[in-house]
Amino acid sequence: MAMTIRTYSELSRIQGLTARYEYLALGDNIGECTFGFNRWVNQDFYRSREWQSARRIVIARDEGYDLGDRETPIIGAHLVHHMNPLTLQDLEEGSDNLLDPEGLITCALRTHNAIHFGDKSLLPQPYVERRPGDTQLWVRKF
Repeated sequence: MAMTIRTYSELSRIQGLTARYEYLALGDNIGECTFGFNRWVNQDFYRSREWQSARRIVIARDEGYDLGDRETPIIGAHLVHHMNPLTLQDLEEGSDNLLDPEGLITCALRTHNAIHFGDKSLLPQPYVERRPGDTQLWVRKF
């Protein structure tokens, strides 16, 4: 089965965090083990100078917004997500997919987990403005 290639150029044309999440969601590959016992290989990569530089560039490009959606600022840590899952072969061969900003997007931890585990409920919820009287937790009806 051919993998869909996701790009920042396509993602940036999609409006709204939920629609962007749906573009990136892994679908049938949810929870798939990518590196298994070779997990140390990608961890070495994520500590490299090259990755740290690419990460800074992507975070600056996305200006601190979750999936680049200008309505959803990230509160807390900023992760940089590979829109196309990496493989052991990518790391061994030094694939262009590793550092190309076209395949990377900034996201919050909860959004990253939603993408990988298929749980849309983890996405940040829109801010609801407080109104007078909204402090009443429940109303008793007799």
